[in-house]
Amino acid sequence: QVQLVESGGGSVQAGGSLRLSCAASRYSYSSGCMGWFRQAPGKEREGVAAIDSDGIPTYSDSVKGRFTISKDNAKATLYLQMNSLKPEGTAMHYCAAALEWMTWVRLASSDFTYWGQGTQVTVSS
Repeated sequence: QVQLVESGGGSVQAGGSLRLSCAASRYSYSSGCMGWFRQAPGKEREGVAAIDSDGIPTYSDSVKGRFTISKDNAKATLYLQMNSLKPEGTAMHYCAAALEWMTWVRLASSDFTYWGQGTQVTVSS
C-alpha cells in the first residue's frame, strides 16, 4: 500500500518561508506524478503545484513565482519550497501521488489516487 507522509508545516509570519516534505513508500517515485494541494477551513481543496514523470512542474496562478516543487529521487521525497507566504495560504497542505502509469497530471484532485494525512501551515499577518 502506498504511503505518503508530510512534514515541515508550522506557523510563520507573512513574508516568511517554509519547506514541506513528503516521504513516499511503496511507490514508483522516480517516474510517478506527484503534487501538493491545500484546503482552508470551509473551502474546497485546491491544487498548488504538481510535477510530472519528466520532472516538469505546474503551479497554480496564486503561488507561481513564490513556490517551487521538486523531487529527490534518491530519498524518495517530494518538496514544496514556499516563499513570500501570505495569510491566505493558511491551510492544511496535502501531498498526493497519481497512479504510476500516468505521465502527466492536472492540478485537479481527481487526477491523484494516493494522499497523505496533511500538514498544517499557518501564516499570520
